[in-house]
Amino acid sequence: MTWIIVIISLLIFSSVFVYLLTIEYRKRAFIQLKHHGWKKNFPESVSPPFYSLFLIGDAGAPSVLHPDPTLTLLKRKLKEAGDASGLFFLGDNIYPTGLPESSDKGFSLAEKRLLAQLLVAEHHKGLKVFLSGNHDWKKGRKGGFQTMMRQQEYVENFFNSKEVYLPRNGCPGPYEISINEKLTFIVLNTQWWVHGGHKPLGKSEGCVVDNEHEFFLLLEDLLTKNRSKRIVVLGHHPLYSFAVHGGRFTMKQHLFPLTDANKKLYVPLPIAGSLYPIYRRYVGSKEDMSHPLYKRLRKRLVDIFKKYNNLIYAAGHDHNLQYIYKNNQHFIVSGAGSKLKHVQKDSNAVFTHAHKGFFKLSFYEDETWLEVFEPHKKQEDGLLAFRIKMF
Repeated sequence: MTWIIVIISLLIFSSVFVYLLTIEYRKRAFIQLKHHGWKKNFPESVSPPFYSLFLIGDAGAPSVLHPDPTLTLLKRKLKEAGDASGLFFLGDNIYPTGLPESSDKGFSLAEKRLLAQLLVAEHHKGLKVFLSGNHDWKKGRKGGFQTMMRQQEYVENFFNSKEVYLPRNGCPGPYEISINEKLTFIVLNTQWWVHGGHKPLGKSEGCVVDNEHEFFLLLEDLLTKNRSKRIVVLGHHPLYSFAVHGGRFTMKQHLFPLTDANKKLYVPLPIAGSLYPIYRRYVGSKEDMSHPLYKRLRKRLVDIFKKYNNLIYAAGHDHNLQYIYKNNQHFIVSGAGSKLKHVQKDSNAVFTHAHKGFFKLSFYEDETWLEVFEPHKKQEDGLLAFRIKMF
């Protein structure tokens, strides 16, 4: 019995030691070594971009008592960019479970959280689009479709437009937004693929496709049609991520797993605490890449996208900022609108940071640039955390 106690004590001690060593790393942005000189790089074009696109996800729990720093910075940058710019909220627009009925006690807070985001784009004359995420569908629970539709109706009424919550009516998409002869956006409803309750499909429910096979055929048709353009495909769920939904967990989550439920529950559970991360990595909930439904969608999209070298895929879902370059393709995870979770390093990660913020894409005549902006207490104009030429 004594040796068992000694082994468990050593495990706890070593785990705590490793955890303490990684705390400081997790606060800093990771930038791929060959891009450490990014501040010296600027667009070659002497003309301003013909279009700018702002990407922010998981902004559904902003500060409602005071102006939210991230949304305030986003509004400032959007105004600076002018009307030749677009804004996508990439889902999970209301935590924890979307917009309840007006009689529900949680309606007031949910409405305030949504309004904080709507007001960012209230006077923007350019493109503004809200996607739905798993939390907007009541986390996939019973009544998820109805919860999402309440949010869609609220957003459409606010802007007096049927083109601001896409794809409409909970359909899977794909939905095309052609900006000009050089740029096109394609919007997907990735939550449709993993949702367990009612989800619309077919012309009778207002959708453009009647089955999953038609969805992929139409997506390929749109990509082929826009082959000569730069294409941004947008969804809620990422195809690559080096964070929780991608099965990446910290030592803290192995050692103190209860802190995921309550930040103050620092109860050491070595060995037993690893069961949950292992489950999420190899089996997963419907929110995780390892889940069969998510895995099936991800594989099909990755196989399709690899045929195109003019494509960027942008999503939210994981609560951090990631720019991933893998197999000559570009992937963005912009899920740090209001919540934060750790993100790990990886050989395919160009930039990662567990910090609130958002991405900006600038489209010039002959080049495309990515920038990462983060709110800063002492800088009204925020912090430019990273910049890189994509194409």
